[in-house]
Formats: sequence, structure tokens, C-alpha cells
Amino acid sequence: MADANPAANEHIILSTRGLTKRYGDVTVVNQLDLDIREGICFGLLGPNGAGKTTTIEMLEGILQANAGAILYRGKPVDSSFFQKVGIQFQHTALPDFLKVTDVLNLFSRFYAEPMDRNELIRWCNLEDILDRDHRKLSGGQKQRLLLALALMNDPDLLFLDEPTTGLDPQARRNFWQLVRSIRDRGKTVLLTTHYMDEAEQLCDEIAVLDEGKIIAQGAPRALLNQHFHGALIRLPRANFLAGSLPPVFAEAEAQGEFYQLQAEAVDTTLAALIASGVSLHGLQVESATLDDLFLKLTGHELRGE
Repeated sequence: MADANPAANEHIILSTRGLTKRYGDVTVVNQLDLDIREGICFGLLGPNGAGKTTTIEMLEGILQANAGAILYRGKPVDSSFFQKVGIQFQHTALPDFLKVTDVLNLFSRFYAEPMDRNELIRWCNLEDILDRDHRKLSGGQKQRLLLALALMNDPDLLFLDEPTTGLDPQARRNFWQLVRSIRDRGKTVLLTTHYMDEAEQLCDEIAVLDEGKIIAQGAPRALLNQHFHGALIRLPRANFLAGSLPPVFAEAEAQGEFYQLQAEAVDTTLAALIASGVSLHGLQVESATLDDLFLKLTGHELRGE
């Protein structure tokens, strides 16, 4: 799990106050108050339909809110705000027939003071693909190029909208390292993801959004310690004859093919199960993860659309 960045100060770089978005009679984002500290990686998580994408698009200036305010460094956002942010969208269409170096040159002309090109190339590990047609890049290479475009204006705040969706495990881990290096340079990263391991690895702080409201916010480990104690014990439901649960497992929750129990004293719980004649075949004993937290808070598993 990501540790809090010791270089991060307590200054709030981005805030919302009473942020609301409605479509007809349906309220998608409901009086949202949010504070994001400068110099951290902040994760915004939520099940499909929770209002996460709508919130991000309002923060990025794509959607207009019905009510509320968005504040950058304590002041209402204006046109200058968009010169200080970078956005890596889930899907970005680039002109055909351009090499990577041509794409970089094209986007650099959009800004009065673009980031040093050579530094950007080194930062995003693009040296070996500069002469390649961008349409022939692998998934990981394409994401590194899009990240470079989002960093072109040397932004203080970077939006990453599910940047590793569809990447293989190695490409995902390479991208994680780039995100860490961005944060370590003092930039603030606002990340949306449906990979809980990604949130645990990268995020100094997360907010869980459900039905247009924040239902939990804090450092991942602090939230896990708040909601879980001991360990999680999972046993196949088939292990319990006729579906009857012994007293030690009376508080267990049914989750798919398993019963799950949060146990503070694992040894005592297992001994009681054995004494009750319950088979331990298929036993799983794990520390709680963000997947477990998300399921507990929202009743949904976090999945990609």
C-alpha cells in the first residue's frame, strides 16, 4: 500500500463545496464536499452509477454543475485553471499516420510554455519508440505516450481516468512506477481506477463515492483498520452440512460460494470449527483489502464497465 508522501504538505489544492449534478429528476452527484491535499495521489472510487465519472468530468471542466463550487487553491476555478492541469482520458483519438515524435511536436504547440521535450521523453520512457507510428504501439506504450501528452504543460494537478485498463500486469506495474515518480516530483494526481490493488499501491488517500455522496475518505490503511479487525476467514458454503452454521460462525456473511467471518482470534475460531466437525477444505485466511472495504461499504464489488 502507498505510504503518505512525506514531502506532501497540508495545503488543499482542489476542493468542492456542495457540488451537485442533476439530469431531470435524477440527482447524480449530491452536495459533494471534497478536499484534495497537494502533492499526493488521491483515488476516487465508486461502483458503476455512483457518480464518479460525472464528478471527474465536472472537475475537469467537461460538465457544468447545477449547483456548488469547485475551488483551486481556495479560489473559484477560472480559465487559468486549465493551464495548470493535465488530463489523461480513458480514450484519446490521435491523428493518423503520425510518429510518436510528431505527436509530441504537435501537442507542444498547444502551449505557450511546454515542458522540455527531452525531459518529457526521458520521464515517460519514450526513447525507444519515437520513430514508431503511434497506431502500432502496444497498450503500455500508448498509455505512456498519452501520459506524456497530459504532462506537456508541466501541470500541478494531473487527472488519470482509469489509465491502466486493458494493460497486461507488467505494463500496469511499469505505469505505476511512472505515477509514483510524478507524485514524488511534487505533483498532485487524481486517479480513478477499478483495480483495488492499483489503489492500494498508488493512493495516499481515497474517497469512496456511492449514490452521489462520499461515504468514506482517508488513507487506505487507516480505513481498513477502522472497519476491520483481525483477519477474514472464508470457508466454502458446501462445508457446512445442511447449511447450518456452528455458533462460532453464526455472524458469518454469505458471499457467493463462501461464508466469510471477520475474526479477531483466528486460532480460536479455527479450533472451534474443527471441534464442530466442519471441514477446513478450501479455507482462506486473509487480511482485509480494499476490495473487502469497498464491498462492505457499498454492497458492490468494484468492477470495470
